[in-house]
Amino acid sequence: MLEDLSIKDFALIDNAVIELGDGFTVLSGETGAGKSLLIGALTFLLGGKSGADLVRPGASEATVSGTFTVDCGNVRNGFDADSPECEPSSACEWLLAHGITPEDGRVLVRRFVRANGKSGCFVGDTAVTRAELSAFSSFLVDIHGQHEHQNLMKVSEHRKYLDAYAGISGRVAEFTAVYQQLAEKKRRLEQLVADSRDREQRIELLSFAVNEISGANISRGEDEELLEEETRLSSFEKLYSDVSAVEAILGGSDDSDGVVSSLKKARAFASHSASFDKALGALSQRIDSVFYELGDIADEVSSYLRGLVFDPSRLEQVQERQQLLSSLKRKYASSPSAPLDEVLSYLEEARAKLDDLDGNSASQDSLRGEISELEGRVYSEAKALSSLRKEAAARMSAAVVSVLSKLGMASARFKVDVRDKAETETMQRVGAYGMDDVEFMICANPGQPMQPLSKIASGGELSRVMLSLKTILAGSDSVGTMVFDEIDTGIGGEVALSIGEHLRKLAAGRQVLCITHLASIAVYADNQIKISKGVTDGMTKTSAVPIDGETRVSEIARMLSGDSDSSASLEHARAMLSRFRDGTVA
Repeated sequence: MLEDLSIKDFALIDNAVIELGDGFTVLSGETGAGKSLLIGALTFLLGGKSGADLVRPGASEATVSGTFTVDCGNVRNGFDADSPECEPSSACEWLLAHGITPEDGRVLVRRFVRANGKSGCFVGDTAVTRAELSAFSSFLVDIHGQHEHQNLMKVSEHRKYLDAYAGISGRVAEFTAVYQQLAEKKRRLEQLVADSRDREQRIELLSFAVNEISGANISRGEDEELLEEETRLSSFEKLYSDVSAVEAILGGSDDSDGVVSSLKKARAFASHSASFDKALGALSQRIDSVFYELGDIADEVSSYLRGLVFDPSRLEQVQERQQLLSSLKRKYASSPSAPLDEVLSYLEEARAKLDDLDGNSASQDSLRGEISELEGRVYSEAKALSSLRKEAAARMSAAVVSVLSKLGMASARFKVDVRDKAETETMQRVGAYGMDDVEFMICANPGQPMQPLSKIASGGELSRVMLSLKTILAGSDSVGTMVFDEIDTGIGGEVALSIGEHLRKLAAGRQVLCITHLASIAVYADNQIKISKGVTDGMTKTSAVPIDGETRVSEIARMLSGDSDSSASLEHARAMLSRFRDGTVA
C-alpha cells in the first residue's frame, strides 16, 4: 500500500505531500486542475519516462517520493536471493535479491530528474536503474489509464489477459523462449543449406587464400622491419659518410685530434689538479665519467662502421619481399598500406570458415535432430497451453459477465473466444505464444449476435469491461494498490453509482485510488482529495488537499451541478453522501 506521496517541483506542482489511507480514495477537481498530474507523478515514481520537461519552470530539479508498506511474509520456500536465475515473484523477494531491508515493513522509493535531463532512482538508500525500479514497482501498484482502454481494442492484447487469469503467463514466457530457440536453429539450418549450394566454390577460394598466405610464411611486424632495412640499404653511401664523420670527430686514444684523445689529456690535468685542491675531486670524477662514456661510444661507432657493408643482392631481396607483402595486402587487407596483421587475421578467419564448411553436412544432420526434438516439445507444450486456455476462457467469460451485471450491463453476454491458429503456406499453426488466437466477444444488447469487442464496444462499455477484467484479475494479483484514471469515460447516472459501489467493494481487500469527475462515484469513497490550480506570485501551481465534512459536501455539490454554493446542490450532496458513503443503496 502507498502510505504517502511527496511531490516537489514536478510540472505545475511546487510542493505537495499527500497522506493516503487504505480503502477507496477519490481524487477530484475541476477540469484542467491537474488531477492527471498526480497520476503522472506516481507513474514517474514507479519507473515511467522522465525528461527535463517534467521540472517545474524556474526549478532545478523535480523530485517524487513515496512510502510503501510491504509484506515480507510471502517469501517462497527455496527462493534463493543470491541466484540470478531465481526471479522474484513479490516485492519482498525483490528487496531480498537486491540486499534491501525494509524498516518496520516500509520502504521509501524516490526518483528525481534535473533540469539538465539527468535523473536517478532509489529504493531505500540503494540506487537502482529505471528498469529495476519498474520491476520492483510492478509488485506494488497497478495503474489503469486511458491507454488500457485502447489495449482492449488490440486483439493481440486479449491473450495476455486470458493468460494472466489462467495463471500461465510465466509458463507462456518459458514456451516463447523454447520457440525462439527452435526458430533460431531453423534459421541456422537454412543458412547451412544455402551455404552448401556454393560450398565447393567457397572452399576453393578460401583454400587458395589459406595456401597463398601460409606459403608466404609471413610474421607479424615483418613489413615494418623490411621498410627499415630497405631504407638503410638504399641509403648506404650517405649513411657510411655520416657514420665515418662521427668516428673521425670522436677519434680514439691514438688520434691526437679526436675528442676522446683531447678528453684523455684533460682528465690527466684534472686528476693532477685535484691532488692540490680536494675541491676539484668531484669535477675530476665527472671528467672521468665523460671520458669512459665517450670512449664506449667511439668504440661502438667504429664497430658499427666496420660491419656496414653494401649488399645489392640483399636490397633486391628486401624489395621483392615488400612487393609480395603489398600484393597480399591488396587481396586480403583493407588497403596496401594497412598493417600486415590484417592479412594474418584474414588467414585465421578463412581457416575457421573452411572448418565450418568441412563440417557443414555434420552440422546439418545435428541441427535437424535438435529441431525435431524441439518441435516435439513445442507442439506438446502448445497443446497443453491451449487446453489450459480453453478451460480458463469459460471461467473467465462467466466471471466477466457476473461483474458486468453489477455495472449496469445485466443483459450483456461476454465470451473469451479461443480458436486454433490457421495454418497456411506462410503461417505456422504454432506461433511464439502457442497455437491459439484469443479474442474477446460481446453482445451488449439482447437479441444481437456476439461480435468482436474491438469493433462494437462504446467508450462506456469498454470502461466497464476493463473494470471487470481488473476485478477478476485482482483475485490472483498480490499488488496492493490499484489506480484508476478515466475509468468513468462514457458513463453516468445509475451506471456510475454501480461503478462507485463496485470500486468500494474492490477496495475492501486493497487500496484503490480513482480520478473521477462524477459525484456518483466520489460519494462511495472512504477518502477524497481535492485537486486545485491557482496563480501565486505570477506562477501557476497545482495543490492536493484531503477534504472532509462540509468541504467535501461542497466539492460533491460542485461535481453534481458545477455550483458549490447553491443550497439545493449542497443538500443533494449531503443526501448522496449520507445514502451511499457506507456502500449501500437505500
